[in-house]
Amino acid sequence: MNEEKINKINVKKKIAACVSIVSNTSLIVLKITAGLITGSISIISEALHSLADLMASFIAYFSILKSSEPADDDHPFGHGKYEDLAGFIEALLIILTACYIFYIAIEKLVKFGMDYEFETNLGIIIMLISTIVNFIVSRYLFYMAKKSDSIALQTDAEHLNMDVYSSLAIFLGLFAVKLTGLYILDPIFAIIVAGIIFKTGVNLTKQASNNLLDGTLPASERETIKNVLEHFKDKGLMGVKSVKTSKSGSKRIIQLTIFLPCKLTLLDAHILCDKIEHALGENFIHSSVVIHAEPNCISGNREKCGLCKEERSKIQTCTLKAE
Repeated sequence: MNEEKINKINVKKKIAACVSIVSNTSLIVLKITAGLITGSISIISEALHSLADLMASFIAYFSILKSSEPADDDHPFGHGKYEDLAGFIEALLIILTACYIFYIAIEKLVKFGMDYEFETNLGIIIMLISTIVNFIVSRYLFYMAKKSDSIALQTDAEHLNMDVYSSLAIFLGLFAVKLTGLYILDPIFAIIVAGIIFKTGVNLTKQASNNLLDGTLPASERETIKNVLEHFKDKGLMGVKSVKTSKSGSKRIIQLTIFLPCKLTLLDAHILCDKIEHALGENFIHSSVVIHAEPNCISGNREKCGLCKEERSKIQTCTLKAE
């Protein structure tokens, strides 16, 4: 059942990535046209930002295609890391875009002694359209990223979300230029946009690198695992020795070492472990759970284990009878 859900989610992820590609391509054409016609540095910088977004959308799309492939001999744990790698590359693109926008804006400020005027009306209209379109598409991508737990889609959504703020900032900047006639506001607003984009890129880089380096799951998800295990405390689970977690794309990797009654049969231990795995799968649709079971008596002093005492007593009795 989970496999069917995962396949449906993968299809929706691909559709979302395609929507992002189409919207970014359309907006790039509009922004480049407006930037060349008006000569506004902030509009041109926003077009470059959208170009980076388009590259990110392509990266996200192909990483989703690759990560949805089943495990094989070369990748026995699946291809989920392709999404984490894509998210990391997209985050770096955001940072590089911010640096370039900052560079051309500073260059324009340094050369401000030269004539620098441009037509604002077209730019205002294009930036307003860009803000609205990016807002709609980014909300859709955020929804799909949360539903599918895709770092690639989340990073793509963050790209477009930054486009919302940057397009709005440039829209306000152009509007201010139109009202005041202070054309120096154009590169100043471009610098503000670069700062916003840079901060987002750094945050996304940290998140993507955490998955690439097998960082643990968030505290809220570790708490969910703890609650699931607590539920089995009165059903045979004697204790938990260790819980190790990581993430590969949207797949959670969960490794448990648990204590079970030392007299439990192998079959009963297997059934209990299956129930724990199923319960975790209910909370994390795309997950890989590995459980190592140990007899409870080795968790402390074996002398305190009543079952072991009983067993040793039987052995001693048999020995005495034999003598």
